[in-house]
Amino acid sequence: MASERLAQHTGDAVVVYQAYRPAVGLYAARYKHFGGEFSLSRMSWIKPNFLWMMYHSGWGTKDGQEVTLAVWIRRVAFDEILQQAVPSTFAPAVYADEAAWKRAVLESAVRLQWDPDHTPSGGAVARRAMQLGLRGEVLARYARDWIIDIEDISDFVAEQRVLVQTRAYARLITPREAIYPVQNRQTATSIDVSPVEEL
Repeated sequence: MASERLAQHTGDAVVVYQAYRPAVGLYAARYKHFGGEFSLSRMSWIKPNFLWMMYHSGWGTKDGQEVTLAVWIRRVAFDEILQQAVPSTFAPAVYADEAAWKRAVLESAVRLQWDPDHTPSGGAVARRAMQLGLRGEVLARYARDWIIDIEDISDFVAEQRVLVQTRAYARLITPREAIYPVQNRQTATSIDVSPVEEL
């Protein structure tokens, strides 16, 4: 499978998506950080790929995922997250053996998981989509320090969901995403992508 690490990004920021129950999602959208009923004691997953988020949340219909957030975070922070990421499956090109990988998993604050990307209708494609699990100090910094803006896009998601349900795919609107350039070779190797220069 191809690892495309698609994301909406600018020179300064990267957009990641999360979906929460209203008590968490509406608080975050209002105050532009995570707090209130948001838990810092459990792993929280961010997804740079919009359609993968839609597949995971059922276009905002799954219980506890009714509020879809587009979270703009600092690009330097996203690069730091990638640098700390440990894959959820053993990577022999990175770790000497499975024991070393398991130790890295236990010690890391960032978990990387590759999953099949999906079409708007929900069908799997060969391209892989990235999701990143954050915990500990990284999650705390993400929740308050690294955020530029948080937008509640639930209404937009609902509008697009109607088009998906009626198979009006030609009218479907999705964010413009491109391959995210991982320039650090060590980071690229550790997350199983090819290093590329800024496009």
